[in-house]
Amino acid sequence: MRRAGVPFGEHSVRYAPGALRPSGDPAAADRQVLEHYRRWKAFFLRSGDEVGGRGRCAVFTPDAAHPFVAEAQGYGLVITALMAGADPDAQDIFDGILRHVLAHPSVNHPDLHAAQQDAGGRDAGGGDSATDGDLDIAYGLLLADRQWGGGAYEALAVRRIDAVLESEVHRGTRLTKLGDWSSGRYDEVSRTSDWMPDHFRAFRAATGDPRWDEVLDAHLSLAGVVRTRHAPATGLLPDFVVGTTSGDPRPAPGEVLEGPHDGDYHWNACRDPWRLGADAVTSGDARTWAAARGLSRWARAATGGDPAEIRNGYRLDGTAYGDPGSPAFFAPFAVAAMTEGEGDAGDEGAQGWLDALWARMCGSPPDPARAYAAGVQLQSMLVVSHNYWVP
Repeated sequence: MRRAGVPFGEHSVRYAPGALRPSGDPAAADRQVLEHYRRWKAFFLRSGDEVGGRGRCAVFTPDAAHPFVAEAQGYGLVITALMAGADPDAQDIFDGILRHVLAHPSVNHPDLHAAQQDAGGRDAGGGDSATDGDLDIAYGLLLADRQWGGGAYEALAVRRIDAVLESEVHRGTRLTKLGDWSSGRYDEVSRTSDWMPDHFRAFRAATGDPRWDEVLDAHLSLAGVVRTRHAPATGLLPDFVVGTTSGDPRPAPGEVLEGPHDGDYHWNACRDPWRLGADAVTSGDARTWAAARGLSRWARAATGGDPAEIRNGYRLDGTAYGDPGSPAFFAPFAVAAMTEGEGDAGDEGAQGWLDALWARMCGSPPDPARAYAAGVQLQSMLVVSHNYWVP
């Protein structure tokens, strides 16, 4: 098996100037990531007959509506591709998850993934797609092409990227839809955790399609509008934005898809500091850098610099309503904290804030009953330890 193109732990892809990293030995940080990865594999990877046959793998989600969901498979592909060079089995695991994905196409488009499978390996919930899963699956394929080459991964990635643009991006607004099923009243709804700027940049580079520039700009523009109009004091984004096609984009006024907190910073939007921060530190884009920095500074002030005080849910004005403690909420703020770099006015205490968040992550091993939080935390740790890169 060929050597990984970007081995984990070599930190060969540099971040943008000013991006912080945890204090101490980078090799020690890498060991923490590797230990969390080993536990993640032990708790959540399933293979063989458990997922439909020999040679297949899938990420198990005991906390989701079904045991296998698209979001988790996307996480698995990205994680295993990034861990190449540290895990000799990374490519085999990646290929196993990919076989699972390819065995379950969406009923609406053969190059998208059916979002849910039951314990028997059968498609559930209608067999249509979820945009976040397809975005990460395509991105993982681009990572795999850079790591292991051969051309097959890239070809699959381009097909999926084109399918996302065709069926999961609104042709008028250029915003992500909820899935390839979104129509009618859902046509105006976009989920902020699907706003993945670094993915859009990678898709533009892989395909040469300038429409991905439009997608990137549309999302960053809307994020700015929503923050300015609806969360000027916090920078928080809601789980779902409605009114995207009418010229009046706004947080969901109540239950749109999942529950009464659809318009709050809830269990979807908690990923936004990670997604915005990951783009900021890899691209240096002033728009995502400012957004991530604003989120970090708000969180630091709201908690007095104590990550244990980060709550699992906020109104957009910063009023907390959730319990504290989930890595799905505190880990993404560590990525955002990387943007409070040296030389910027008001950054006093930024390094200590990042170090406190890093210590909190290192002291919070994955919970075998919480695949979602474990996946968010591990990917946040990969970014914070400077082991993340954009193909």
